[in-house]
Amino acid sequence: MPSTVRIGRPRHALVAIAAMATLAIAAVVGTSAAPAHERTLTPKALAFHDGMRALWQSHGAWTERAIVDFVGGLPDTQLAVARLLKNQTEIGNAVKPFYGRKAGNALTTLLKGHINAAVALLAAAKSGDSAAIATARATFYANGDRIARFLHAANPQHWPVRAMRRMMRMHLDQVVALAVDQLQGRYAAAVRLYDVYIAHILDMADMLSTGIMQQFPARFR
Repeated sequence: MPSTVRIGRPRHALVAIAAMATLAIAAVVGTSAAPAHERTLTPKALAFHDGMRALWQSHGAWTERAIVDFVGGLPDTQLAVARLLKNQTEIGNAVKPFYGRKAGNALTTLLKGHINAAVALLAAAKSGDSAAIATARATFYANGDRIARFLHAANPQHWPVRAMRRMMRMHLDQVVALAVDQLQGRYAAAVRLYDVYIAHILDMADMLSTGIMQQFPARFR
């Protein structure tokens, strides 16, 4: 992620995305099913559930850290991004015991594409180039759809494609909204959104861990 990109105001299209994300976030908060940790889990299931949550919370925390560093032009930006990319490998590795090495590596590749697309979108927004914003936005959301379809294909019974797309779309919208808040100096709003963002990312983790436990029940007895 280059640290020399000029700070500028994002074009109206990106701001509109953030506004729509705010409305969508308000509609979704409180509507998810009870998380897996509220149910009775075996020790193996609980360890897997908590491990998945830790990985995705790390994803959320390092994403927000990378956004703040990039917008502020801080010298540790590249280090934050490198740590964020490492997290994508960790998530891919977490599903290998269930779906195999090839599938785990494929998920890692998709997730790294998610991060790289977010970097490109943030750089475009920071430069204020509306054409670059449109291109980067399309790439960012297309990658999110590929991740949703990949997950559905791995576990079609417990990860319906509509649910996976909705889950990913909310996540992407929140990343955009966090970036816009930082770029426009709305720091109090960014802090408020961060709590909602982490709550949703933990819901994502629960959807994934619960789906795997339902698909492979014998592995968690």
